[in-house]
Amino acid sequence: MKKIVISGSSKLQDKVEYWISYFKNLNYEILDYPKYTEPSEYEKTLPKIYKNFYTALENTDVYFLMNEEKNGIKGYIGASSIAELTYVVILNLIHNKNIEIYILNMPSKEVSSYDEVKFWLNMGWIKLFDKGEIKDE
Repeated sequence: MKKIVISGSSKLQDKVEYWISYFKNLNYEILDYPKYTEPSEYEKTLPKIYKNFYTALENTDVYFLMNEEKNGIKGYIGASSIAELTYVVILNLIHNKNIEIYILNMPSKEVSSYDEVKFWLNMGWIKLFDKGEIKDE
């Protein structure tokens, strides 16, 4: 059974639930996913959430960035998601991991990390998600 980490905006919980269900139906083990946290709880909860999430990134077979539309921006990638995506790319490059990296949508040029993501796609370090490419495990 392949292990997967789902990344993306924690404010899009309906999308998070969709992708959790999607990958569970393909028999993937979900190691972690975006969890909504109230801003008033950030100081108390985020350090543990970050530690657990990045530990899951180190132990996953597949990283999936569900960069859905948000705030009218297609292929939205926020600061936390680009940090996570960068981390997984670096794990592959420096630590010889072989994590499959997928992003759901090509980010809009409005996304600040557009150039980096486009470069990584061109280098073959990450791939645009194709439902036919990820199969039942």
